[in-house]
Amino acid sequence: MKTGHIALRGFAEADLPVLDRFSTDPDAAAAFQWTSFTGPRARRRFAEDGFLSPASSAVAVTVDSAVAGMATWEAADRGGPVGGCFRVGVTLLPDYRGHGTDKAYRLLVDQLFQHTRAHRLEAFVDSEDLDGQQVLEKTGFHREGLLCQVTWRDGGYRDEVVYAILREG
Repeated sequence: MKTGHIALRGFAEADLPVLDRFSTDPDAAAAFQWTSFTGPRARRRFAEDGFLSPASSAVAVTVDSAVAGMATWEAADRGGPVGGCFRVGVTLLPDYRGHGTDKAYRLLVDQLFQHTRAHRLEAFVDSEDLDGQQVLEKTGFHREGLLCQVTWRDGGYRDEVVYAILREG
């Protein structure tokens, strides 16, 4: 387990092998986030826009400058102003799990509330992922409800818990 200074930064070409792990290694993506092998999409996306676009973005989560995972957000506007709501997520590689996910979420929340028009950030977590739910609650997200059989994983549909945090807290 590695802990240290946690930061967010844009991905660099040298980081692509880490991103490949998330799409080819079920252990890298974690049991509750692995849905299937996705192939070279990450490299194509990096070549297109460096993972930064108005619709969806991803940045590296670093621990002492080493890539430890990624933080993501995508537009999830619910009828309000464009950019008013984002669906967010953080995933860390196995060596970094257990320490720092809440700090990475806090950095992401602060970044989005400081530099976008976001009023609401929401996260969805598998109903059986109690650690993931605890991380969101520790970060200040509030549980809003349950979506039944909304995600396909391990040969069946899974329930997800909806969490959100508002700009005003």
